[in-house]
Amino acid sequence: MPPRRRLFRPLWIILALLAYVGCRLLPALALGTAGTAAAAALLLGAGLLVPRSIRRGGALGWIALIALGFFSTLFVTTLLRDVLLIGARLAVSGARYQTLLEPSALGTLLTSVAVSAVGFVIARRPRIVHVDIPIARLPQALHGFSITQISDVHVGPTIRRDFVERLVGRVNGLRADLIAVTGDLVDGSVQQLAAHTAPLSKLSARHGAYFVTGNHEYYSGEAAWTREIRRLGLTVLKNQHVVLHHDGASLVVAGVDDFAAHHYDPAQRSDPAAAMEGAPLDAGAKILLAHQPGTAQAAASAGYDVQISGHTHGGQFWPWNLFVRFFQRLRPDCIA
Repeated sequence: MPPRRRLFRPLWIILALLAYVGCRLLPALALGTAGTAAAAALLLGAGLLVPRSIRRGGALGWIALIALGFFSTLFVTTLLRDVLLIGARLAVSGARYQTLLEPSALGTLLTSVAVSAVGFVIARRPRIVHVDIPIARLPQALHGFSITQISDVHVGPTIRRDFVERLVGRVNGLRADLIAVTGDLVDGSVQQLAAHTAPLSKLSARHGAYFVTGNHEYYSGEAAWTREIRRLGLTVLKNQHVVLHHDGASLVVAGVDDFAAHHYDPAQRSDPAAAMEGAPLDAGAKILLAHQPGTAQAAASAGYDVQISGHTHGGQFWPWNLFVRFFQRLRPDCIA
């Protein structure tokens, strides 16, 4: 491996960030020689073990994922502390500045614990968001047509059967006309997770439940998951469409493979235009299900009225949510 690639491997980046946290917080916390050594060993252990344990189930997987969230938060709060200390260094005397170091370090640590705890609770209780989508010249029969979208569930080391059962119950309780599952459903193989995704067979809507692949399905064995999801009763749309008839009006629902699917299988390149082939031109609305919003420009060119996507990571904690826009290939006129 070239030296430059070795330097930028994720492990070295993680260790560098943890080293920064340790250098900035541990001396200020006045833990003593033994305490500082123990805390430094904890940071080093987290940097080495967490990346290797993320995808494991059981207690180790839980610990790794919680640690990942906590240390991500701790890095951000440590950075904010340093920004505030720079301001304090310019505004107060040297003696006064020294008195701020220990309480600010302790506050940084406690804030990170509190933020991580709140984030954990929020993540385990997904909220329902209602969105009204205006469509020009929509037939009256389709006014109020409802779609419940599930996306980026990531059934895996910590998202298990009990969570999926609660999710299915909440979705069915909405009594939607259609259910759309827009990818990144799993993080693991069918053999590992089939028992935990089984409750999806109980999804119920007037016009059924539809699924499109996300990038994590390709990490986890897309072909096997496509077969399993079909076995559970969901319709998998792979550059395909269906025509639905709703109270006398027609509706096209199309789905494409993940935006990056061609990197794994050239035959599965995401193609909104191909998914529309043969669809009735006079349909009351044309809806595209696509995991990544980067498909939006091609979808607009192909004549879709609406694209429904996930993948955005828009629910990440501050400040990472501010960077999402730089990783999504969107233009404002292509967003439905």
